[in-house]
Amino acid sequence: MELIMIYRYKFICFFTFLIFSFKISAQEVLLSDNERFYDFLALQGIVERPYLNFRTLSDSIWIIDKDVIHPWTSLNLGKKRVLNNDIFMRIYDTELFTSYNSSIPYGQNDGALWQGKGINSSITGGVRFEGYGIEFTFKPQISFSQNLNFNYITPAYVSNSDYDFSNKADRFGDYGVKYIDAPQRFGDEPFFIYDWGDSEIRYVWKTITIGFGTESIWLGPARINPIIHSNNAPTYPKLDLGVRKQPVTIPKLNWYIGDIEARAWWGYLSESEYFDNDTSNDHNLITGFSFSYAPSSLLKGLTIGINRIMLTKWDEFDFTGIFDLLNPLMQSSSTGYDERDQRASMVFSYLFPSVGFELYFEWARNDGTGSGIYGLIRNPFHTQAFTLGGRKNIIFNSAFQGELLVEITNLESTREYEFAYPTTFYAHHIITQGHTNRGQWIGSGSGSGGNSQYLGFTLFYKKGYSALFIQREGINNDYLWFRKFDEPLSEKFEEDYNFKAFLSFGINNYLNIYSHFGLFSSIVYTEIINPTYDHHNKYDMNFRASIGVKYIF
Repeated sequence: MELIMIYRYKFICFFTFLIFSFKISAQEVLLSDNERFYDFLALQGIVERPYLNFRTLSDSIWIIDKDVIHPWTSLNLGKKRVLNNDIFMRIYDTELFTSYNSSIPYGQNDGALWQGKGINSSITGGVRFEGYGIEFTFKPQISFSQNLNFNYITPAYVSNSDYDFSNKADRFGDYGVKYIDAPQRFGDEPFFIYDWGDSEIRYVWKTITIGFGTESIWLGPARINPIIHSNNAPTYPKLDLGVRKQPVTIPKLNWYIGDIEARAWWGYLSESEYFDNDTSNDHNLITGFSFSYAPSSLLKGLTIGINRIMLTKWDEFDFTGIFDLLNPLMQSSSTGYDERDQRASMVFSYLFPSVGFELYFEWARNDGTGSGIYGLIRNPFHTQAFTLGGRKNIIFNSAFQGELLVEITNLESTREYEFAYPTTFYAHHIITQGHTNRGQWIGSGSGSGGNSQYLGFTLFYKKGYSALFIQREGINNDYLWFRKFDEPLSEKFEEDYNFKAFLSFGINNYLNIYSHFGLFSSIVYTEIINPTYDHHNKYDMNFRASIGVKYIF
């Protein structure tokens, strides 16, 4: 009876949550449906992106000339940043999202929401104030996960005396390596999550900015799998400062040489409840730096940049870590050998608006050179990962315009790890939680050790868009390479035919019902090959359906 009452209470809470979410009056989330239209217009040269490489909600203020004619004329897409001596307040779009997974957790780039098996839902909305250089944003996210049981793999932590792992880690933790906080399941009960989301307070003088808050960061040009940082995980508190996209002109000569963008930040990462029992390491310091340059003249449309992130134990908090990020060889000067977990990427994108085409690339490493410049010469591709993509518009007529997107990502360990201690791109043996926050990946939502190939086509029209896609994902191939690490080489690849993979086919739709109301939906079918790396259980499938509504101010 007590168990029935508990589930009745949770059902009432969830039902109330859904009803309440429809009653809130509602602007815009990072990489939202609205921004897909903005970026499609940028592909054609109709508008200019407000950022180069570093994106947050407050940096994504798109300016569209009121006289510009574009397919989505029914919405007020233009959002201009107010002058410092003005006071302005806006209400953000209120958005309710609900999904259902039939067999496994499936979903990424969704903030704190954990899209486990069963019903999942989130709601976000808020307000923004701008005036006298101050920007205040309050835009939290509340989410629910039914979190039903599914057939997952025995965690790597079990019976391991080297780490004081909790019983929760032994039951639900990651199966790949023992030192990473990426649970396969978040407990065995439904749960709610409150996240501060894209909330912050910021001061801006011209393009110089400093802020404190929890806004999600998206680094680089990737559309599906950015390597260093995305909005896939719950947000975390951070202090950031730098320069937003800024034109650079040589004094006296009055020569415009292009645009720059630079940002540094320090953040507070947290461990999930499904890792170890050591309370002294529950938090890590993340130190980040991003710099980008877009030249003018003949190279207009080109953007190049570098992103650096370093994870340190929180009790070793040190602002000087930003200077370690300036070392191009990823060597740390202020701590001992390998005490800091570093990742870096170089980004490149070239936009050709005259033909509606963009090519982009992110190349990353997760380790230093060891022996300096000679180590770099010997093996420049040590611990590398990459994302390569391209977009092309297809104009049918003024009312129907399409975009073709191809993106390929590889996060598998490089070959030298066959002769060294096994690891994976988002893991570290000292910063034991790895590249995660509260149990979810900070970078690519596909996770560590795998690869992804994505092909999609989106048709834009006046009232919205419809999209088709196919995606193949190799899920954590590193686990298969290293699962027999201690066995003889002759036995190591005994089950090499047991690679795990997803093959997904999906349809996404967004329809602007009228000027202030939008409806979006998605259906994805995923063929799961070798779901538990066991040839006796070769195939499974997952059906994911989602629906959402939002009120647009």
